[in-house]
Amino acid sequence: MPSDTVLGASASPAAPPAPAYRITALIVASALFMEQLDSTILATALPTMARSFGVSPLDMSITLTGYLLSLAVFIPASGWLADRFGARNVFCAAIAIFMAGSLMCAQAPSLPFLVVARILQGLGGAMMVPVGRLVILKTVSRADFVSAMAWVMVPALIGPVIGPLVGGLIVTYLDWRWIFYVNLPLGLVGILLASRYIENVREEARRPFDTLGLLYSSVSLGSLLFAFETGGRGEASPLTAGGLLVVGLVSGALYIRHARRHAAPILDLTLMRLETFRLSVLAGSLARISAGAMPFLLPMMMQLGFGMSAVHSGLVTFISAAGAMAMKASAAPILRRFGFRNTLIWNSVATSGFLAIYAAFRPDWPIPVIYALLLIGGFSQALQFTAYNTIAYAEVERERMSAATSFYTTLQQMMLSLGICVSASVLHLSVAFSGRDTPIMPDFSAAFLTVTSIALLAAFVCARLPRTAGDDLAGRETASKPAG
Repeated sequence: MPSDTVLGASASPAAPPAPAYRITALIVASALFMEQLDSTILATALPTMARSFGVSPLDMSITLTGYLLSLAVFIPASGWLADRFGARNVFCAAIAIFMAGSLMCAQAPSLPFLVVARILQGLGGAMMVPVGRLVILKTVSRADFVSAMAWVMVPALIGPVIGPLVGGLIVTYLDWRWIFYVNLPLGLVGILLASRYIENVREEARRPFDTLGLLYSSVSLGSLLFAFETGGRGEASPLTAGGLLVVGLVSGALYIRHARRHAAPILDLTLMRLETFRLSVLAGSLARISAGAMPFLLPMMMQLGFGMSAVHSGLVTFISAAGAMAMKASAAPILRRFGFRNTLIWNSVATSGFLAIYAAFRPDWPIPVIYALLLIGGFSQALQFTAYNTIAYAEVERERMSAATSFYTTLQQMMLSLGICVSASVLHLSVAFSGRDTPIMPDFSAAFLTVTSIALLAAFVCARLPRTAGDDLAGRETASKPAG
C-alpha cells in the first residue's frame, strides 16, 4: 500500500510513471462511472419502483431531489476533508459510504427509507467526484494532465447516456433492486485498487473549517438545485420554485459577504481571479447546460417523438458513448497540435452545431445517419469537457487544488441541473403554447435549439483565453523545442 504523502507549501508528490498514472485515472474513472450510472438508471426505473412501494410515480421524484440536496450540502466540504485526512482515505471512505447507501436502497421497504438511503448515497457521491479529480491533480505530472483527464471524463459522459438503456434492461428482465446491488462489487474493487495504487496525499497546513460558510452555501446551493430540479420537471408550482430561488440567491449573497471576510472560506471565490480558471468556469458552465439537457431530452424524444420503447431509445442514444470513448485517445494529440484556445473555440462551434442538428431529427431519418451524428457529437462533447477540466487548473497552485476542485465541481453540478431545468421549461412552454398535453417533435426542436444557443456563447468566452494558455499541459512547449 502506498504511504501517506504530506505536502508543504512548496512540496509536491513525485508524479507516477505513465502506466501508474493510467491505473490511477482508471480507478478514479470507475468510481465516477458508478456514481453517474446510478443516477441515470434510477430515473428510468422510477415508475417500476413506484408500483413496488404503492405510490404515485410523481412521489418518487423526492428520491432524485434528496440525492441532489445531499450533493449540494457536502460537495463544498470535500476539499477540506481531503486536505485534512488525505485524498486516498477520503476517496475510499466516499466509495464505502456510497456502497452502504446503495445496499440500504436495495433493501428499502418503503419510500421514506429509500429517501434516507439516497441522502446517504449523496454524501458518498459528493466526496467521490471532487476528491477523485483531486487525486489526479495531485499525483499526475502536468504533462500527463490531458491524458489522465480524458480517461476520467469518459465515465462522466458515458454514464448518463447508457443509464437509460441499463435501467430499461434491469427493470424489464430483473428486479429494480439490482440497480443498487451492482454498485457493491464495483465499489469493493475500487476500494481495493485505490488502497494499493493511490498515494494518500494531503496538505501539511491545516485550514480551519468554515462552519458558517458551509451553512450559507448549503442553504443556497440546496435551494437553487431544488428549484431547478422540481421547477424544470414541473413538479413544483411557480410560487414554490420562485420562493426557493429567492432563498438560494439571498443565502448566496450572504455567503459571498462571509467569504470576503473569512481566511479560509469553504468555497474560495478568489480562485476566480485566475484567468484560465475563471474562463473555464464561465465557458464550461454554458456548455454544461447543454450537457445536462442531453440525457433528459434525447431519451424522451426517442420515446415520445419516435415511438420507441425505453430499451430501444437507450440503444439509439448509447452510440454517443462510443464517440466519448474514441475521444480518450485523441484528446492529447488534438490539444498538442492546436492548443487549448483554438480547440475550445472551434469545438464549441462544432458541438453547438451537432445540437442544432439533433433539433432536426425526425422519425423518417435513417437510423444509421442518426447513429453517425450521435457518434461524432459524443466525441466533440467529450473533447470539450476534457479540455475545460484540464485548463481550469493551469494556474492553480498545488496547495489550492483541493479548494479548486470543490469550487469547480459545485458549479458543474449546478449547471448540469440548470440544463435539465432550461430544457424542461422550454418543452413545457412549447407544449402549453400549442395547446397540447404531450410534446411532439417541434417541441423537442425548440428545446434543443435553446440549449444550442446557450452552448454557442461558450465560443466567445473561450476566445478570451491567451493563445499560449495550457501549452505546458498539452506538451506544446516541449514539442516545439529543438532536439538536443
